[in-house]
Amino acid sequence: MSLDALKNRLPEHAKDIKLNLSSLGRETVLDDQKKYGCFLASAYAVGERETLTDIVGEVEDKLSPEAVTAAKAAASIMGMNNVFYRFNHLVSASDYKTMPAKLRMNVIGNPGVDKADFELWSLAVSAINGCGMCIDAHEHELRKAGLTAEQIQAAVRIGSVVNAAAAIIRAESALG
Repeated sequence: MSLDALKNRLPEHAKDIKLNLSSLGRETVLDDQKKYGCFLASAYAVGERETLTDIVGEVEDKLSPEAVTAAKAAASIMGMNNVFYRFNHLVSASDYKTMPAKLRMNVIGNPGVDKADFELWSLAVSAINGCGMCIDAHEHELRKAGLTAEQIQAAVRIGSVVNAAAAIIRAESALG
């Protein structure tokens, strides 16, 4: 499968999402590993079968096995961290903010790919999952690593469009 297959799954009312998938597939502000890792991590984060299948097909010959594993790991660890840190951010009681997380997060320190790539993929997933604390932390690390605002925004654009495509496919499936 591919981004073209994903676009073909979308109904006419989602024309903007189709156009955005096309333009993001041709995005040049990110190198291929950063770009396709964002697509893959985002697809794993949204978890919609057809979206995931099509994006896996798109990236299979564009990412190393290590990058595929790291993109999946970014979606996995952010699935946990985004809930935990969003809770810490939103809860009124201040004592939670000083408590240790007591959650394993080893992959963040040793993702198997360039740390900036993993941070970028984690940012895209955190944007999908709506965790402001994680968004700020990853954006800060990416700036320290030398990524530009345009590169960071491109990752979030990928996450937002993948999320929209998956939501549309889920909604259309619900109609039967």
